[in-house]
Amino acid sequence: MIQVSENAKKKAIELMTEDGYNASSDFIRVGVKSGGCSGLSYELSFDREEKENDKVFESNDVRIIVDKKSFLYLVGTTLDYSGGLNGTGFTFKNPNANRTCGCGESFSL
Repeated sequence: MIQVSENAKKKAIELMTEDGYNASSDFIRVGVKSGGCSGLSYELSFDREEKENDKVFESNDVRIIVDKKSFLYLVGTTLDYSGGLNGTGFTFKNPNANRTCGCGESFSL
């Protein structure tokens, strides 16, 4: 399962609404792809469609959708949002990552 922090919930609902998505029925799609300075990088987007092998979760009133392959890398991850002086944006607290890069956008197992 993927958890969503209160800060991430607030920002996600705000951004989804701005982009014409409905936070109560549409999804945040979270995924992993090859790349980044640590080998794997996170993907985050909004989506309205569930695909055949997707896993769907709801955390903190936010619907999360993850493809089957990415889910293996993201089990137990918390999606957070930081608006501090060190940078603004969504962050991933992934207990499966052995190493992350300085920007927090990529990781390795």
